[in-house]
Amino acid sequence: MNFLKAEWKNLALFNYEVDAKILEKYLPAGTEIDFWNNKCYVSLVGFMFKNTKVLGIKVPFHVNFEEINLRFYVKRFENGEWKRGVVFIKEIVPKKAITFIANTLYQEHYETQKMRHQIIENTTTNTFIYQWKSNEKWNTIELETEKNSIEIKIDSEAEFITEHYFGYTKIDSETTFEYEVQHPRWEQYKVLNHKIDIDFQKNYGSDFEFLETTFPTSVFLAKGSAIKVKNKRKLPEIQVLENLTATIDSY
Repeated sequence: MNFLKAEWKNLALFNYEVDAKILEKYLPAGTEIDFWNNKCYVSLVGFMFKNTKVLGIKVPFHVNFEEINLRFYVKRFENGEWKRGVVFIKEIVPKKAITFIANTLYQEHYETQKMRHQIIENTTTNTFIYQWKSNEKWNTIELETEKNSIEIKIDSEAEFITEHYFGYTKIDSETTFEYEVQHPRWEQYKVLNHKIDIDFQKNYGSDFEFLETTFPTSVFLAKGSAIKVKNKRKLPEIQVLENLTATIDSY
């Protein structure tokens, strides 16, 4: 059953290579860090929710809105294959009802802040700006891109960042929720310039304060698409053990 249907549009992805040890305490049971070319990533992502329906219903004033999230990448072994997903450190939205639903039903880490966005269209480029207000400071991410989208190449860094189709939530040291996100393969816009002005310590705590002085490894702007989020499920203990066995066997 679909919990949510929407469009995710104009996803600005600022990607940072980090030490995987930083993420260990956030790692849900039954998952492990997903590396690309032996690199561990966290991504700051800004995008638009469009035409949002929760359980098939459009909630007035909660149909179109911004989201900013900080996430990292994991994988989980099930039925003989690896499932690739993301774990969210925090998700910021401008609507209290969205925060309440996500934190109550999915036990995610949503927070409500004032937010705004802007798209500036020029003859040959577009500029995408996402902002949110935290502790009286406006945080900003901005990207200038070419106007025409291009394919995301197979086995590329951009594919690794965008092609994860599950969300995992750490409830406690032994309990994990999993939900599936369905969408077609995305295209991207070539990024020409970018700016970032964020207080990482105040937004994400001391664990991620170092990102304030860290240059992104890469920056992408994904076109996005319609998406579906399936209802969550609690991972059975036997599957957590199966994943652990697969990990041990890989060494």
